[in-house]
Amino acid sequence: MIAQAPWFTESRFGMFVHWGLYALPARHEWVMNRERIPAEEYEKYFQHFNPDLYDPREWARAAKDAGMKYVVLTTKHHEGFCLWDSALTDYKSTKTPSGQDLVAQYVEALREFGLKVGFYHSLIDWHHPDFTIDGFHPERDNPEAEKLNEGRDMARYREYLHGQVRELLSNYGQIDYLFFDFSYTSEDHKDIWGGKGREAWGSVELLKMVRELQPGIIVNDRLDIPGDFATPEQYQPSGPMVVDGVEVPWEACQTLNGSWGYDRDNLDYKSVDLLVRMLVDGVSKDGNLLLNVGPTGRGNFDPRAVESLRGIGDWMKLHARAIYGAGPAAWTPPADTRYTRRGDRLYVHLFAWPFEYVHLPELAGKVEYAQLLNDASEVAMLEIAPDREAINTTPGGQPAGTLTLKLPVQRPDVAVPVVELFLKPGV
Repeated sequence: MIAQAPWFTESRFGMFVHWGLYALPARHEWVMNRERIPAEEYEKYFQHFNPDLYDPREWARAAKDAGMKYVVLTTKHHEGFCLWDSALTDYKSTKTPSGQDLVAQYVEALREFGLKVGFYHSLIDWHHPDFTIDGFHPERDNPEAEKLNEGRDMARYREYLHGQVRELLSNYGQIDYLFFDFSYTSEDHKDIWGGKGREAWGSVELLKMVRELQPGIIVNDRLDIPGDFATPEQYQPSGPMVVDGVEVPWEACQTLNGSWGYDRDNLDYKSVDLLVRMLVDGVSKDGNLLLNVGPTGRGNFDPRAVESLRGIGDWMKLHARAIYGAGPAAWTPPADTRYTRRGDRLYVHLFAWPFEYVHLPELAGKVEYAQLLNDASEVAMLEIAPDREAINTTPGGQPAGTLTLKLPVQRPDVAVPVVELFLKPGV
């Protein structure tokens, strides 16, 4: 648990929103990098950015209906474009045809729906004239890159970075969450020349300022110095996250289809049942899930994203108490299941539906009642003696201490069925 923010591990589920000029090319949020687009050519997206369907209340409603408790918006991604009315640049939403401070509306909408307010802020800025060209920069293959860098000054950029973070944390009331992205020093990105980390960002001073401006905020771990929580990206950890031998709070940031920004032709959408299993798997290992949506260039959610969120929400309406405030259990679950525990309830998440019986080692004598969580229908409990012989229709014995649940043949029509076990006092 994070001392200044116990809400984080209670919430377990949040929405990531990647949105910027890259929604217009609709070819991945790193399109500027991947296609090596120079800033002057990228300018056409700035000139045509006009999200007339932007309604952050709809975003907030979709997040809440999906069971999410907090939302994190990209205030600025690596392209350098700002979604708020920054006093430090003209490369911002109020100078586009939109003419709006999009962050202000977002914050207001989240508060209206009772959601925690999160900001993402890129440490990288491929548009800023003082940000030195490196192995990630769109100009990395420019034969004049070295010469161009002679006129760039990371000290000036660092002042700009700190100034923009100060704006975001001073002008929009209480901010609950801050996701910096990202550091890439030569030690951990050996193939990236000119990598940047704590010295480039002034990370120690930056984090000190953040905590002074927003004492209750939580900050991730990508400043190249320790943060409040770890951020595994695009993979599911095999167990609790450990840093220097100590378990730490963590949050897996995941996409619906492999892209963070709106990617029109990407059809690789994860199924609802897979997304639910990812959420459950994380909670069973004491982690959160931050699930991303990339709005279109007009500011609305793609129908495929809406369908995914709605499906998760249908499951959460019936199974939320197996997620919120839950965490790992002390027992090892059988194959194709996960355990989450909250207080005196143990939840058995069945990733595969067995035929009639599921055997739970070490739980015999520890459970007073069992039911399917989706409809509160009773599940029969058995203890099969270890020496019982399997004969015809009679199942054979199970190891001592095993609790056996007898399930209906028909699988409940939910993404992941869950059995709720009421533990006996003192267990």
